[in-house]
Amino acid sequence: YASLKDLAGRLSSLPEEMNFLRKIRKIFEDRSVMVNSTDKLDWAMGELLAYATLLTEGHPVRLSGQDCARGTFSHRHAIVKAEDSEAEYAPLNHLGVPQSKFEVYNSLLSEYAVMGFEYGYALGMPDGLTLWEAQFGDFVNGAQIIIDQYLSAAEDKWNNQKGLVLLLP
Repeated sequence: YASLKDLAGRLSSLPEEMNFLRKIRKIFEDRSVMVNSTDKLDWAMGELLAYATLLTEGHPVRLSGQDCARGTFSHRHAIVKAEDSEAEYAPLNHLGVPQSKFEVYNSLLSEYAVMGFEYGYALGMPDGLTLWEAQFGDFVNGAQIIIDQYLSAAEDKWNNQKGLVLLLP
C-alpha cells in the first residue's frame, strides 16, 4: 500500500520549475486531493498506477493511438506540455525509483497501419506492455483484419500468446 501511495503522489505532482496551464495544474491538484484525502481513485489514476507498477518492476510500457497522450476522454494526461515552451513532461518517466521507460505516441487515424505496427512491436518486446487505444471503439473497424488474423488466431496458428492490448473506449 505504501509504495502505491508513493507512486500516486509522484503521479499527482508537477515540477515547480515548469509553467503549466492552469487547467493542467488543476487536474494534477485534484489528483493529489483524491490520493491524499479520499479512499477512492478514478479510472485515470488506476490506469496510471497500473503502468507505474509495471515500470518500477522493470517492464517497459508503450501506448499509441490518436490523442492517447491526453486520453480519449481527456482523462490520462500522460504527457503534459509547458505553457511557455511546449516542453513535455511525462510523470510516468519520473517515478523517483529505478524504472523502465514509458513511451506514448499520438498516432494518425489509420487503425490498420498503427495496430499492425504495434502488434509487431509487441512481439519484439515480450516483457513489456504494448497498448493501442482506439479514439472510440468504432474506429477499430479498420483494423479488423489484424484482430482476426493475428490477435485472435496467434495462439492457434503459431502457439504465440504475446500480443497487443486493445483499449476500446
